[in-house]
Amino acid sequence: MPDDSAIARAVDTVLPRRLHELQAATGLPVLFAGTTSPAGHAQQLTIDHLIGTLGDSLRQVSVLSGRGLGGAAMVRRTVCRVNDYATTTSITHHYDQVVVEHERLTSLLACPVVVHGAVRGVVYGALRESRPIGDVAVRNAGVVAANIARDAAALLKWQAPPGRPATGDPRDAAIDELADLIDRTTDPELRYRLSRIHHGLTEPGPERSPAEGPDAAPRVAGGDGAGPALSPREVETLQHVAVGATNAEIAAHLGITVGTVKAYLHSAMRKLRTRNRARAVIAAREAGLI
Repeated sequence: MPDDSAIARAVDTVLPRRLHELQAATGLPVLFAGTTSPAGHAQQLTIDHLIGTLGDSLRQVSVLSGRGLGGAAMVRRTVCRVNDYATTTSITHHYDQVVVEHERLTSLLACPVVVHGAVRGVVYGALRESRPIGDVAVRNAGVVAANIARDAAALLKWQAPPGRPATGDPRDAAIDELADLIDRTTDPELRYRLSRIHHGLTEPGPERSPAEGPDAAPRVAGGDGAGPALSPREVETLQHVAVGATNAEIAAHLGITVGTVKAYLHSAMRKLRTRNRARAVIAAREAGLI
């Protein structure tokens, strides 16, 4: 099983996009979330994703399991809701200063994100109005939390094993920089020449013959020994695309630029003979590449 830090990174990668989905699904104007880490015999949630807050007072707030609404959700492992945070007796009030005084929140829900049998994050939704959060919003929050857990588990499944040289080898850094140059250049001839160099560095096998046609299935190097294979970084990029990550999220997770992400996607689509990223993912899955 992946360690706690790897799971936290996967959840943190998925959270930004899914928070916007949570906002649409619940209609709640204020959202915040974070990932958990061990804290002795307890768990500690650190909030670092905010939407609709009045300021940054909630950022980096640490919530221990059992404390406040989020801590209750961590212990109970289910959605918890209060319709008057300041006066409720069902939770502790360790965080009233930021929740009530700074953010002026009234009704809140907190939903745990459970990955590999443990709570790995919590997402919150809140109102500043004097009205309760409805049952539909609570159910939808549970669905979004399950989607976050599913996407994080998928990322963990497809992550490269520790120690793989693709993220630490200086040659990979040079290839990343070359891909970024390809994406940035506006000179068609230079782009073509740089692309050929990039292809030579990342493509171990011969190109597919044009006679095979644009719909021919890509062949996997190392299988029957014929045809091209995607480079490790191209595979990683498509794995992130497969779980709905944006170019910016992929860049942040892999530690490269958005331009480099685009270059890897263009290269993968060319090799897979596809016209867009969705079809590239389908083709890569059918070929057993991801």
